[in-house]
Amino acid sequence: MDATSSGRPLQVAVFCGSRPGRDPVHAALAKELGQAIGGRGWRLVYGGGHVGLMGIVAQAVLDGGGQVHGIITQHLVGREVAMPGLQKLDVVDTMFERKRLLIDGSDAYIVLPGGFGTVDELLDVLTLKQLDEHRKPIVLLDSTGRFWAPWLALARHLVDEGFAGPSALALAAEAADVEAALRLAEAAPGTAELA
Repeated sequence: MDATSSGRPLQVAVFCGSRPGRDPVHAALAKELGQAIGGRGWRLVYGGGHVGLMGIVAQAVLDGGGQVHGIITQHLVGREVAMPGLQKLDVVDTMFERKRLLIDGSDAYIVLPGGFGTVDELLDVLTLKQLDEHRKPIVLLDSTGRFWAPWLALARHLVDEGFAGPSALALAAEAADVEAALRLAEAAPGTAELA
């Protein structure tokens, strides 16, 4: 079992869709990621829902023997159907509090395909890293090579237009498979504030 310098299992946030998406490859990748996290005895920190890619990842972690910490707003408990059987589920009042707990309570971030919420979480951790408020790994996981391509093109455009420095392109790493993503996530783990 890989552990942080404190001796506890790595806590990995996975940001991903509350829908499965059209391409079944995304659901398969989410399941594979969850199985790998659980198999390593790591702790998943995620949005707490039972639906979409979120639910697939969480169930696979649980099935693989890993620990799962869900964080969900009261408003979304019914809408996203809070995941049953988690070792820890925090129900908070606002999305801002949810994101703060997800960000602060993780040693690394792996980002699967998703919608506006997933992109919002990605932008938050990228911006905080750019401002040197954390140094935790951020990994964009996409086995198709297509999903994150428009985002990467936009990031290059921001640099080309002078709104970000070239170093901004190194804030996140790309991975085409689960093993590569997990290696990147544990390369230089941060220190999460939540136990």
